[in-house]
Amino acid sequence: MTRKRNALLLLLAPISLILGIFFLIPLGIVVVYSFLEPGLYGGVEWTWYPYNYGRILGWPLNDYEEFDPIYLAIFATSLKYAFLTVLFSLLICYPAAFWVSRRSARWKGFVLFLITLPFFTSLLIRIYAWLLLLRPTGFINAGLEYLSLISQPLDLLFSGFAVVLGMVYIFTPFMFLPIYANVEKLDYSLIRASQDLGANPAQTFFRIILPLTAPGMIAGSIIVFIPALGNFIVPAFLGGAKVQMTGNLIERSFLQSRDWPFGSALALLIMASVVLVLMVQTIRAGRKQAGDAA
Repeated sequence: MTRKRNALLLLLAPISLILGIFFLIPLGIVVVYSFLEPGLYGGVEWTWYPYNYGRILGWPLNDYEEFDPIYLAIFATSLKYAFLTVLFSLLICYPAAFWVSRRSARWKGFVLFLITLPFFTSLLIRIYAWLLLLRPTGFINAGLEYLSLISQPLDLLFSGFAVVLGMVYIFTPFMFLPIYANVEKLDYSLIRASQDLGANPAQTFFRIILPLTAPGMIAGSIIVFIPALGNFIVPAFLGGAKVQMTGNLIERSFLQSRDWPFGSALALLIMASVVLVLMVQTIRAGRKQAGDAA
């Protein structure tokens, strides 16, 4: 037993060392910085300063300030856009996964290749493509005007619509693949059995199909929600100054205003939200396994 344990420790040592160097140590630095005072010209002052979190909550730091939860409002906006990204990705990918699963093996491979094809192109190039499509003189407005559906260009760019559209486009493959893997393993004999027992299509879907495919939907939703919540590239390009998300605040705190402690506190807020989502899913999965075992 000791021999197997030593072999296991030897195998886990390299990855543990890598995680310790490239994840735990930077995370520890961010945690420490979030409780330090920002320097006058950037950087940090090694003074205990817990007010970075109060600033996020909108608490006044002196007698000249008033309660202003602007950063909480921006975080709420980030949550809203992340949830919308998950919702629309799910609405697109769920029926698409069933359609692909019913194709022949040759067409399945081709469709899966098309879904993963955007990964071979730079993210910035894909975002710039949406800039060309959504701008007032872009292809979408020009096409609508040509068809006489609009009389003047629509204000599509630099809006919440553009941000959600861009994030749905980017994260759709991350939603599709877990759902497709779950749908591909779906036992259609159970569906036929429910039909033989007199269940209508709605009953078959909600009692058979949806519970069996729910793990893929949940996994895809988590995979999409986590990067969408902290995304800053899409809001910066497609949202402009009209759409602010927490990721943009973190970027500006570190790179422009050089307020590293406040940026660290914001980053930990995002991380805490992600950990909360993962904990809820872990507890839910544990209770489901316990129920199945009972």
